[in-house]
Amino acid sequence: MPDVEAHITGTVWKIECAVGDEIAEGDTVVILESMKMEMPVEAEEDGTVKEIRCAEGQAVSEGDVLVVLE
Repeated sequence: MPDVEAHITGTVWKIECAVGDEIAEGDTVVILESMKMEMPVEAEEDGTVKEIRCAEGQAVSEGDVLVVLE
């Protein structure tokens, strides 16, 4: 099961997917905000969104799992 992880420490600005969505490699699944900059978090593999482990406005650390694909 591939996990999509935060690549930086920041705040979840927007979630761009929902449970059950088909995701292709390179699709943006979450947008993080750090130091007033918006940074997309992209899926590294194709899959279906099984679980979203973050919420908009939540602070996350580098390496935190944001979305689980199957």
